[in-house]
Amino acid sequence: MMSISPATTRQSDDEIMANGEYPLTRRDLNEIAAMIYSDAGIALNDSKASLVYSRLSKHIRALGLRGFREYCSLVSSTEGAPARREMLSHLTTNFTRFFRENHHFEHLKSDVLPELINRAKAGGRVRIWSAACSDGQEPYSIALTVLSMMPNAADYDFRILATDIDPKILALARAGVYDEAALETVSPAMRKQWFKEVDIQGRRKFQVDDRVKRLITYNELNLMAQWPFKGPFDIIFCRNVVIYFDEPTQVKIWSRFAGLLPDGGHLYIGHSERVSGDAKNLFDNIGITTYRYIGKGGKKP
Repeated sequence: MMSISPATTRQSDDEIMANGEYPLTRRDLNEIAAMIYSDAGIALNDSKASLVYSRLSKHIRALGLRGFREYCSLVSSTEGAPARREMLSHLTTNFTRFFRENHHFEHLKSDVLPELINRAKAGGRVRIWSAACSDGQEPYSIALTVLSMMPNAADYDFRILATDIDPKILALARAGVYDEAALETVSPAMRKQWFKEVDIQGRRKFQVDDRVKRLITYNELNLMAQWPFKGPFDIIFCRNVVIYFDEPTQVKIWSRFAGLLPDGGHLYIGHSERVSGDAKNLFDNIGITTYRYIGKGGKKP
């Protein structure tokens, strides 16, 4: 997901920030930025004006509105709530791929999963959270890693929760249907075992096997809102999302993650992200963007 921070208001509200079929003024940009920041903690600045214009102008046209002024009026109103949700979908970026930042999955397989699999086989509970899961490639990569070591994992109390703020992208995740190009980073053996070829409107696609889907539950979740669960999660993946929030929001998110992890739990974050704030003292950085929760009384080696 992409983040955006509120634009400043020093210049004239009528200044054109991006031009085209529907001129985008500074006032429009400020109002859109404030709504997105309030709804999702996403921070937007002047440099994103062209992106805002390109992504929302199509939405304005589809709604039959005359420009950004009418659009801002609509999405700030009660009756415009559906359009406001659409606005959030348009302004978030869902770049992902199978086994992205593969060192995380290598660490998961070699250092983390063996103990968790033994726990599950002994009747214990294992929970993994993929926060900001996009179209499902991250949670499916987690599941495929688990299944490569424990093919019957779904028969045990071993579950993956996958969440995202965008209901449209979650629908794609639940379907689990991908172009062949998306599977370039999936090994031929995994592709053969866990995907089936399907024809969708005359196009060749690949669908995730139901045995993989059984491990995963998809739910809509705004990371800035209340979380309807208390954990604990043995592992949390939240990658390339927090970097787009402003610093106070980042600090808050890291602390909230810490509160859901048991001692020894693991947190995997994006390549440009670092745990900050008070939570920094609660984690041991054990690898590239890989953290182990040590708790308030823990000691780093």
